[in-house]
Amino acid sequence: MEILKTATEWAKAEVFSTQFFILFGVLFVLATIGFWQLGKTDVARAFIFPTLVAGILLLAIGLGLYFNNKSRITSFAAAYNSDPAAFVQSEIIRAEKTMDEYRTIVFKIIPLIIIVAALLIIFMDKPIWRAIGITTIAMMVVLLLVDSNANARVEAYHKQLLLVEKQGIYNKK
Repeated sequence: MEILKTATEWAKAEVFSTQFFILFGVLFVLATIGFWQLGKTDVARAFIFPTLVAGILLLAIGLGLYFNNKSRITSFAAAYNSDPAAFVQSEIIRAEKTMDEYRTIVFKIIPLIIIVAALLIIFMDKPIWRAIGITTIAMMVVLLLVDSNANARVEAYHKQLLLVEKQGIYNKK
């Protein structure tokens, strides 16, 4: 039963974490409105579409993860009560898959995107390209911050799952 509590706490932490994507998505959309209403220069006006796109993407990511993890919380108890060993095994597999995705996407692809965006800022003269580069870097930094914390949580959760599997502690009571 302890692993059910751990799984539920992990999922609740994930739900809380995804709210930061939503918060930053709203901030990017608010920045878009600010650039649209107050932007007088070409550079300021160039930020309108990149910040809008980044805001919408962050909102989509945040809302998608929020509802996905929220539904996972309610399904944990039923899955655990039907077969604790299968629940632990499925969570181990899911955690390992998630950690592999983080290793690839968060720690390889996102830094590469940041490098490309930085080169865009350096080598492109048009304000729109510089705005795209700056906005991309800002969005990728948000993704790195939130996902690096999520990665640390899933690694700790995975260790606890492996410990439970090794010890065979599947008691329902």
